[in-house]
Amino acid sequence: MNKEVLEAKKQQVEEIKAKIQSAKSIVIIDYMGLTVAQDTAFRKELRENGVDYAVLKNRLVKIAFNELGYTQFDEALNGPTAVAFSSTDAVAPAKFIVKNIKALNKMKTKCGMVEGQFLDENGVKQIADIPSREILLSRLVGSIQSPISKIAICLGRIAEQRAEQA
Repeated sequence: MNKEVLEAKKQQVEEIKAKIQSAKSIVIIDYMGLTVAQDTAFRKELRENGVDYAVLKNRLVKIAFNELGYTQFDEALNGPTAVAFSSTDAVAPAKFIVKNIKALNKMKTKCGMVEGQFLDENGVKQIADIPSREILLSRLVGSIQSPISKIAICLGRIAEQRAEQA
């Protein structure tokens, strides 16, 4: 292997390492079975949701993970592999990938990582089932408002009863 090719590969490994280090979450998938149109739509949806998606060489991804101390990914890094990185949302890649796998009945989740923690295929699916931040916040507000409204109703009834007694 000539020196230029080796340097180019080292540079690619450094770029992959930088993506891994800045990512809140990563999902590794087997992308086989997609048509060009499906792949284009899939990539577009991921891009619109702030997810960086790329087909990368397994060997280079494995070297990058290993240099960062992650060896759990070694088994998944064979065969056709694509990697989705998100530096802004820990749930987005898993959510969109699992949704598309179900809709298209193609592709397969291999594994992933959220906030530095390795996830197997089932772990990625569990992360995908977490409701969005907006839904969680609305549920929180609803649960806070519920007791307050019940107290207000009770106080209103007490006031009505006292007014009737007077």
